[in-house]
Amino acid sequence: MVLMFVSMISDLLSHSYKFLFQLLEEKIITFVKNELKKIQTVLYPDYSECLNCQTEDKEILECEDEEQRRTNREAFIKITLQFLRGMKQYELADRLFAPVCQHNLKSQLKKKFQCLFEGIAKAGNPTILNQIYTELYITEGSAEVNDEHEVRQIETTSRRRKPDGPETTIRQEDIFKASPGRDEPIRTVLTKGVAGIGKTVLTQKYTLDWAEDKTNQDIKFIFPFTFRELNVLKEKNFSLLELVHHFFTKTKEVGICSFEDFQVVLIFDGLDECRLPLDFHKTKILTDPTKSTSVDVLLTNLIRGNLLPSAHLWITTRPAAANQIPPGYIDMVTEVRGFTDPQKEEYFRKRFRDEEQASRIISHIKTSQSLHIMCHIPVFCWIAATVLEDVGKKRKEETRTALPTTLTEMYIHFLVVQAKVKKVKYDGGMETDPPWSPESKQMVESLGKLAFEQLQGDNLIFYESDLTDCGIDISAASVYSGVFTQIFKEERGLYQNKVFCFIHLSVQEFLAALHVHLTFINSGVNLLEKQQETTQNLQEEESADTCLYKGAVNKALQSSNGKLDLFLRFLLGLSLQTNQSLLHGLLEQTGCSSQTNLETVQHIKERLSGNLSAEKSINLFHCLNELNEHSILEEIQQSLRSGSLAADKLSPAQWSALVFILLSSEKDLFVFDLKKYSASEKAFLSLLPVIKCSSIALGGCNLSDRICETLSSLLSSRSSCLRELDLSNNNLKDSGVKVLSGGLEGPHSKLEKLRLRFFKSFMICHFESSGRVDKRYLRTSTFTIYHVSTSSIFSNCLIVSVMYAVCRLSSCSVTEEGCSALTSALNSNHYHLRELDLSYNNPGEAGVKMLKQLRLDTLRLSGCNLSDRICDTLSSVLSSHSSSLRELDLNNNDLKDSGVKTLCGGLESPYCKLEIFRLSGCLITEEGCTVLISVLNSNHSTLRELDLSYNDPGEAGVKLLKQLQLDILRYEVAFGSQSYNEALIIFPETDLTQGLSSSVLSFQCKLSLSVIQTSSVSNSMCMRAM
Repeated sequence: MVLMFVSMISDLLSHSYKFLFQLLEEKIITFVKNELKKIQTVLYPDYSECLNCQTEDKEILECEDEEQRRTNREAFIKITLQFLRGMKQYELADRLFAPVCQHNLKSQLKKKFQCLFEGIAKAGNPTILNQIYTELYITEGSAEVNDEHEVRQIETTSRRRKPDGPETTIRQEDIFKASPGRDEPIRTVLTKGVAGIGKTVLTQKYTLDWAEDKTNQDIKFIFPFTFRELNVLKEKNFSLLELVHHFFTKTKEVGICSFEDFQVVLIFDGLDECRLPLDFHKTKILTDPTKSTSVDVLLTNLIRGNLLPSAHLWITTRPAAANQIPPGYIDMVTEVRGFTDPQKEEYFRKRFRDEEQASRIISHIKTSQSLHIMCHIPVFCWIAATVLEDVGKKRKEETRTALPTTLTEMYIHFLVVQAKVKKVKYDGGMETDPPWSPESKQMVESLGKLAFEQLQGDNLIFYESDLTDCGIDISAASVYSGVFTQIFKEERGLYQNKVFCFIHLSVQEFLAALHVHLTFINSGVNLLEKQQETTQNLQEEESADTCLYKGAVNKALQSSNGKLDLFLRFLLGLSLQTNQSLLHGLLEQTGCSSQTNLETVQHIKERLSGNLSAEKSINLFHCLNELNEHSILEEIQQSLRSGSLAADKLSPAQWSALVFILLSSEKDLFVFDLKKYSASEKAFLSLLPVIKCSSIALGGCNLSDRICETLSSLLSSRSSCLRELDLSNNNLKDSGVKVLSGGLEGPHSKLEKLRLRFFKSFMICHFESSGRVDKRYLRTSTFTIYHVSTSSIFSNCLIVSVMYAVCRLSSCSVTEEGCSALTSALNSNHYHLRELDLSYNNPGEAGVKMLKQLRLDTLRLSGCNLSDRICDTLSSVLSSHSSSLRELDLNNNDLKDSGVKTLCGGLESPYCKLEIFRLSGCLITEEGCTVLISVLNSNHSTLRELDLSYNDPGEAGVKLLKQLQLDILRYEVAFGSQSYNEALIIFPETDLTQGLSSSVLSFQCKLSLSVIQTSSVSNSMCMRAM
């Protein structure tokens, strides 16, 4: 009995387990089927068999919470991934895991970039990037190298009060989107910008917006690298996949084997900091993303398109390093211009939530030109905000504290603020304690030495070997970066490799100048003299400090690219007693008497009287500003205000002062009229730096062919922004204009309008044959020629004119031969001329027939001695199905009624697009007007403006004209035999009999009445006009 009972229990348990496992099997099979359907949906979006998948899943797994469900699915996907790879279905495996990989990558990037550390972070006090980010001014640029000092570059940018022309501005999220009219896709973008202008923040914002699902969601992966991090891998080998996995570990965990089937963006920030040997000519070709090689070989093959050719590449660099990549591998170059004036204000208003405080700071920045210019750089805006906030607090306590107005004062205050932070935060001091301790003084001296020695080699980032060469222990450097966090920073690449840098080039230059000053004051050693290869011959009676500052001025002027410009400003600013008093505690003793400052000022004035370039002269005036010397500028400003400027008596230094004032002025320099200052060649040459920044009016300035070589050089220079040049009424001769044409053919010439009125003849070289003219400017340009004497010269002019969108050849004695040359030039050229003005020439019937093949929007043939015989040709142009003519000017030709009737055949064509028709003085009577009006009253007429003045429409014709529904209509009403020369604009409904006084009507006159239907002229206005 017992055995039987045990057997029954055993059978029941066996049956129960069997049922349990059957149920478990069913659930697992159902789960697997459902998950496989979801996977099929991911891999094949058109798959449609899993519509009820979600319902089934809920029924089976209804007891699970969301976290458990997610864990189960991740585990299943991993199992599926193993099976797919075991089946060698690598592409399917990658596609399956791409969403998981993307989610993990976005989480990693959000965590990394959502906080922006301005300068360098205060511990525990990061700034949210989206809260502080101010849109940067980004434009399309060129791949040319500019090795000028970057402060010079932003000063040049600041002088361009209006854009150089048809600039294309770009939003950061659209960096890879092709501009209208561009067919080729953009693979590689090179973005240039001076140090601290915002290139890195720009790439971070681009990446963060993608990671937060705000923009560019068609991109599957974004991988941002920095050259600082890549530099430390110089001796190591990676495949492309290994490199990605190394920096972005989440992609390695998922195990994606290839990125070729996804839309990928690779960002490489800081090409100027690259220490890898990028060789685009000798590097071996690599196409396998799984093959290991050196990092430099990987980068060159990525940029060349051998590796991952479907990926987008974004590379940022300072301008001087832009040539490290051959232009053939770059699809688009952009330039970060930093903050515009409105963006500067936007930054400060975001930085200071107190509106009154922000307004005070903005107003103060505007009072100092040097500070306002530097605020183009976002990092400088942060430095200024830090200083002005601190000084503002002091001013509440001590009314004697003055706001900084020079760069030297600004950076001294910035250094003191950092010393004060160290005193309070690390040394346990009070806010009111002196900021300088022996440790902080030692730190500043060591950082100054590093700054000066690395400045000599143009290094902005430093590795352990660089610090060792300067005698700085690596552990000490780490301490400096931890204490002076907003001056000197330490970054860590892979494997804990340390990278050091100053927060901005200007901070490095200030500390370098401070090091030279401290060394001289404390030991009498002139570090600049030691660095010079040849020592200046100085008079024995000059003091050592005078030698230091004179030598610094001379050394800076010897630099062709302005490498020491900002350093010189700081060094001279530090020589002032007032600035040295701000560093009380750091400086154990002060140096430089007022006599030394006077001698330095005198030396600068002497150098200004020499033959210096504009950039060097401008920097010397900035130096005088740092020395609080304004006498030359004030003298010239007073003369300008009183209108007593005697240009013929100005010294070279005074001319330089005038240039500085004009370039610093708030007035728009877009059009500069030389005659306002002096109509002479001397004034032209002296004010050339201003002329470079403007469209210029040089008409009637007594200029000869001697200035044409200078103008030609200016037109062809990289920095030229000349769009319009008026040289009318000067004695340039043919020889001068030939020289001028050399500048017009240069690749950098942006000239759109050239006026050469009242020349007996001139020649323009065939510069179009070089193929170097920038079509962006020519297609929207105007080419105007006046008074050409011979047909051969005219033919040469035509070769140039066809490159332009608008060609004006008024009063140039153009005949049938000229029209033949024009059409021939256009037929052999792909440029599209839109507007042609041949007024007051003699093209003849045959010449006009030749023009028939041109697809013009505007054709002007006023005063061309044409008769009614030409109207048949013009009518066929108007009625052509390919006609694009919208404006036709036939004023002052003897077309008569017969000619108008012929033209009406073209006007009534459904293909006619004419909007403006001028027939003034064409001997048209009531008969011709009647036919014309009948055609214009048809429904398909596109005409908006008609000029029938100086014809005789008769009373009946006038009545019919009043019925036309046009925007502008001009015609005549006869009051007698005499003519009245004033034109009267009226509204059609106005009762003229009430407005015209008897005194006017007594004149037996003939009034020309211009009727403008959209006008709002009243009766009272008519009475006032009489």
